[in-house]
Amino acid sequence: MSAPNSLLGTLLHAVGGISAASCYLPSTKTKGWSWNTFWLAQSIFAWLLVPTVLAWLTVPNFFSIIANAPSKPFWMALFLGGIYGFGGMSFGKAINHIGYSLTYTIAIGISAVVGTIMPLMVFGGLGDFFTKPGGSIVLLGMLLSIVGVIICGWAGFKKEKDLDADKLNKAGFNMMLGLGLTIIAGVLSGVFNLSLEYGQPIADMAAENGAGQFEGNAKLVVSTLGCFIVNFIWYIVVGFKQKTITEFLPNKNDDENKEKSLTRNWLLSSLTGSLWCLQFFFYGLGHVKMGEYQFASWVLHMSMLIFFSYIVGVIMKEWKNVKKETYTILVIGLVVLILSFCVTSYGSY
Repeated sequence: MSAPNSLLGTLLHAVGGISAASCYLPSTKTKGWSWNTFWLAQSIFAWLLVPTVLAWLTVPNFFSIIANAPSKPFWMALFLGGIYGFGGMSFGKAINHIGYSLTYTIAIGISAVVGTIMPLMVFGGLGDFFTKPGGSIVLLGMLLSIVGVIICGWAGFKKEKDLDADKLNKAGFNMMLGLGLTIIAGVLSGVFNLSLEYGQPIADMAAENGAGQFEGNAKLVVSTLGCFIVNFIWYIVVGFKQKTITEFLPNKNDDENKEKSLTRNWLLSSLTGSLWCLQFFFYGLGHVKMGEYQFASWVLHMSMLIFFSYIVGVIMKEWKNVKKETYTILVIGLVVLILSFCVTSYGSY
């Protein structure tokens, strides 16, 4: 087992947050593909190829570990990963309806709470964790992160009010539909952490085989496989039903530019999938380093994700035309999130 180091763990969660916050940016550059086609392509990399390759490279005897994994942890991790697969779909669709920053804030905020509390309720020890030395400080950090999420969400709602309603409608803005999808995405995203917790015996086997700090890559493959199976079946059916499956292949009359566009789309999809998977690669590294307060990893990781998603949103000029008051609220929310990182890290230390 790698020696705990909460400061390093927090930094690793930050790297994972950056990766997660930027993973869907490549989708804005694809051309000639429907959303269904892009989502299916990126899912191949995010939930199948990249996690498998990472595990193969970092976990000794990886395939043997999977073959000999205990039945209940394997199937529960796979099943719950599949449930999260519907959350991933909802998240992607919600971005189209209410925007990048708002979707991230609400969905990840819900996920931070559900994903942290649910494993403690299922596996027990909810009260015991917070009564350990430093536990009250960790709890304070978690509460601060929730407050930061709420403030950022408030800024997100004010942002939508500040922008031109006609432009929002033309862009496909639909608050009610988007909000519903976002809530579903947030709850099911929290279920993904429960999937990882159920897969912990697989990670323990990897540690016994010398995986060290990379032990989490073994269980990650099982969880993401469930997610991939659900998304693959769903979007293959949708692709044939809506006749978008042919977008994967060049037509006979395609010119050289269209062939280049197809190659470009595949590269962008692979980048999206890789960035999504890398967030949990660094999450696994950070999780190991958090010591006895590993349960706080999820809320810390989600808070980092929200923080950096807003930074990305500012860089993309999503907040360019908002009022000064809205921007001030955003800054306050980000400051509270930064404070929550420091408090949670100090408490676990």
